Amino acid sequence: MPEAPKDQAHQEACSVAESNKRKLEFIEDVTRNADEVQKRVLAEILSRNADVEYLKRHALTGQVDRHTFKQTMPVVTYEDILPDINRIANGDMSPILCSRPISEFLTSSGTSGGERKMMPTIEEELGRRSLLYSLLMPVMSQFVPGLDKGKGMYFLFIKCETKTPGGLLARPVLTSYYKSSHFKNRPFDPYTNYTSPNETILCPDSYQSMYSQMLCGLCQNKEVLRVGAVFASGFIRAIRFLEKHWTLLCHDIRTGTLNSLITDPSVRDAVLRILKPDPKLADFVESECSKESWQGIITRLWPIPST
Repeated sequence: MPEAPKDQAHQEACSVAESNKRKLEFIEDVTRNADEVQKRVLAEILSRNADVEYLKRHALTGQVDRHTFKQTMPVVTYEDILPDINRIANGDMSPILCSRPISEFLTSSGTSGGERKMMPTIEEELGRRSLLYSLLMPVMSQFVPGLDKGKGMYFLFIKCETKTPGGLLARPVLTSYYKSSHFKNRPFDPYTNYTSPNETILCPDSYQSMYSQMLCGLCQNKEVLRVGAVFASGFIRAIRFLEKHWTLLCHDIRTGTLNSLITDPSVRDAVLRILKPDPKLADFVESECSKESWQGIITRLWPIPST
């Protein structure tokens, strides 16, 4: 019986190694044969969308070969196809740009042009996005060992979404992914073993989301081996939030109660499954955060355990 945990850990390590191997082989295959892969993908796209309005507009109908497509179709800007995008946004469900039904719009940040661009997408695109996300950690693990150990304290957030006049959702790509079943119902993966419960990530209130994610990260500080956010600015905001609210967080850790400002029922339930009275941890966090210098605060609050 005492050997069972070691056997289980060995099996999990082998499983991770095998999964990483398959994904790295996939990357190697598609990059080594990039030209052939691109030809095949374009051929599939043209075959699937042979009867869409956009191709017919350029006198391309039926089966279109790659050479004819490249010779005939112009290189366009977003503004060139904006009238088509607006038609879709207003409820036109005919095959204008794609033979598959448009499921939603993915929006750009708007930082370059000052106005968010809307990119139509289809349901199956989520699967491709999930595949691409799953390739990140196997690559990183070649250079940073131990990424499959412990937990990651990553501050992940959703942003506001709107509906077009035709009723389609318009939202940022990560919001779309986090709210999808690919993320919410993902199987256990040591690389995505986060301190933040899904409910805290999916909370639309930015204060409640940040507070609850930080609290869960502090409560599990001995398990945290890596920290981060999608954008560096997001992690900086998290540390500034801690600097401003550590006294409230310490109170919650000390008493095992959750601040009344956290009103989302699902968030409260998720956090209270993790939060327990821990005066010793509260004293530790208070001692570190009350010091004059915050230099090294991340490794002080989330120390890497000695091996």
